[in-house]
Amino acid sequence: MAFSDFKTISEVQEKFRITYAEDDFLKAKPSNLPVEFLRDFEFTREHIHIFASDAARRKTIIFPVLKESYKAYADQYALWIKQSIAYDDILNGTLDYFISTRSELGKTVVGSPLILLAEAKKNDFEQGWGQCLAELVAAQKINEDAAFPVYGIVTDGTLWQFGRLIGDTFTQNRADFALTNLPTLFGAVNSVFNAVTCP
Repeated sequence: MAFSDFKTISEVQEKFRITYAEDDFLKAKPSNLPVEFLRDFEFTREHIHIFASDAARRKTIIFPVLKESYKAYADQYALWIKQSIAYDDILNGTLDYFISTRSELGKTVVGSPLILLAEAKKNDFEQGWGQCLAELVAAQKINEDAAFPVYGIVTDGTLWQFGRLIGDTFTQNRADFALTNLPTLFGAVNSVFNAVTCP
């Protein structure tokens, strides 16, 4: 079995006895974005068909947003792309993106705790969240600290949804964030970093 075998949140809930809640836990204050990033991002949107394929969305929208948010925290954390993690025979697979604590052994080793996982899904948020929640459960078990929050993002590039697993409770943020409002979207991602660096 693998993360991608989980198709719905309820499937993961029943398997791992996870309760579900909704709340506006993200305090997304609009962020000031570097002019260079905005210029490059707008160039990409204007000249490249960013929604032509999954690969196009991942490379031109999702990764640039995650990378730009991550830059301010690069001394403490590592950003991984298409990296596999495994807790056991059920909770294993390749994540689209995740952020972990930077390992003292360097950038080639995944550090712990894992703090943020992101899944890129084309218009299938239900399956995206099933897979992402299974990944959050695995990350929590790898972290060996159920009280430490692990955050998840499911996005199709245009719409970004956030969730959080603490203990046996998964909370989905009520508010979604849109690519059309980049400062607030960046604020949402930054609030995750702030939550784990300043608990």
